[in-house]
Amino acid sequence: MIAKYIKGKTAVFIDASNIYFSQKKLNWFVDFIKLKDYLKSEAEVYKIFFYTAYDPTHLKQKKFLDFLEMIGYCIRIKKVKFIKGTDGHCFHKGNLDVELTIDAVDFKDYYETMLLFSGDSDFESLIKYLKSKGKRCLVFSIKNHVSVELLKQAKFIDIKKLKQYISK
Repeated sequence: MIAKYIKGKTAVFIDASNIYFSQKKLNWFVDFIKLKDYLKSEAEVYKIFFYTAYDPTHLKQKKFLDFLEMIGYCIRIKKVKFIKGTDGHCFHKGNLDVELTIDAVDFKDYYETMLLFSGDSDFESLIKYLKSKGKRCLVFSIKNHVSVELLKQAKFIDIKKLKQYISK
């Protein structure tokens, strides 16, 4: 389904936080083995990067990240920060947009197409830059969860259309 939009070697960049919230809206979860297999059936995959904040006390998350690494994903992690808001409630923060951007730029000579699993408008400049270097860029997210900025810059693929290939 996506092969027609791809040329040459392909690098995949997954913003885990964005995908997590998309899955909640979809009411189904991505099977990361199926996702990897699907991507490899559609493209000549260079690497699949997975970016997430992690809580070192959360053993289930550690097992999941170890599993992803074991099956071939390149894991990029940052320890989650717990921040007290002005209302006294704590929330966690762990954004890896900068790390994703650095990898996408650093490895640009190794791929012709970038698949970005995120709807975050912060990646607009990255996509503009990569396109100026002749790269194809595809954005994977869900409708109403992808920024207008990304829709203007890249081919959009609604993850919902991939359910039969990538869902648990």
